[in-house]
Amino acid sequence: MLGGILFAALLAAALFSVSTGIALFVLGLLGYLVHHLRQMAALIRWLERGERGGIPRAYGAWDDIFYGLERLLRKQKRSTTKLSALLDRFEHAAQAIPDGIVMLNETDQIDWFNPAASRHFSLDDAADRGQFIGYLIRQAPFHEYLAGHDYSEPLIMKSPASRDVSLSVQLVPFGDKRKMLISRDITQIELIDSMRRDFVANVSHELRTPLTVVGGFLETFADMEHINQTDFRRYSDLMQQQTERMRMLVEDLLTLSRLESPQNRLQESAVNVPELAQSLFQDARSLSGENHQIQLFIECDRWVKGNPDELRSAFGNLVSNAVRYTPKGGSISLRWAVRGGEACFSVSDTGDGIEPQHIPRLTERFYRVDRGRSRETGGTGLGLAIVKHVLTRHQARLLVDSQVGKGSCFAACFPSSRVEEPPTD
Repeated sequence: MLGGILFAALLAAALFSVSTGIALFVLGLLGYLVHHLRQMAALIRWLERGERGGIPRAYGAWDDIFYGLERLLRKQKRSTTKLSALLDRFEHAAQAIPDGIVMLNETDQIDWFNPAASRHFSLDDAADRGQFIGYLIRQAPFHEYLAGHDYSEPLIMKSPASRDVSLSVQLVPFGDKRKMLISRDITQIELIDSMRRDFVANVSHELRTPLTVVGGFLETFADMEHINQTDFRRYSDLMQQQTERMRMLVEDLLTLSRLESPQNRLQESAVNVPELAQSLFQDARSLSGENHQIQLFIECDRWVKGNPDELRSAFGNLVSNAVRYTPKGGSISLRWAVRGGEACFSVSDTGDGIEPQHIPRLTERFYRVDRGRSRETGGTGLGLAIVKHVLTRHQARLLVDSQVGKGSCFAACFPSSRVEEPPTD
């Protein structure tokens, strides 16, 4: 009843104050519109400031809107941070990859490249981004490869940065007509392949000569009805020499194969180097046949931890080389001494010496400074290769000091970790 009376009273007042009510309604509507315009202006200012300002204060529905926008912004910020971190990790990983990577756009212009690609193609980060890759790699085979659109196989080419470097490059299409150029330094692989080819050719050549000699004598014997005893012995001696040469070559090849095999683990024991040096000294005198003056100097009593058979083979190759390549009347010195913390077995001679350009290649298989002279002295061309492998297995190093016309010194030096005091018992 009271509510009905109040409603009737308000209705009566409204009927008597219609003009006043309309004015109040209009004013209320204007106030509501101003409120929304102010909130919209605050939203625009906040969006323009981005993250530099906090979320504006709002009331009513606008408070829910601002809160929802802020929540979306925080979520987007977290996603952006994760994406940025992921991109940073990808870029760091790409920069650490040893292979070169060049990202190309749809017109084969450079978008990005890593440090390895910069080294392979001599690219500059400031000047070469955005450049057409064909302008920077000016080699006909590469231009043909780029224009051929058949990237199933890599292209072997020389590096624009250095003619001594061989590269394997391959284009990988991806995305919307984009490409990734991948380059790999295969200089060492090419060198190993070249050494393999040379090795096969050298082995074939080394075996062909003695086989030809032996085969020729056998054909001669087959054609002779009566063989003179003197000629037979001379031919037999020559065949024996060639057979021995083939045997030595095969033994050295087997030794190298055994040294290089990963299954052949180093069997170590204490090696009495002074005693070994004394034995090699006697071998050198026997091999020389009193054609050289040979001396032995034992300046320390240290032993070495290693394989006695391998060390004897390595030291024996150094000694036999000195005897073979030193002219009659020359001097040869064998020495076991300590040098700057290392124990070294050295062999010095007064031979012809070796020119400097040959020294880095002496340990290559079948490498000879004078090929004809090496065959005359009976060498297989594998001795120093065996020495290198043996010393490497013992963490030792081969030092070569030579002067043309004065002679050479080959020293096998062992680190202090392999040098031991002689047993006291």
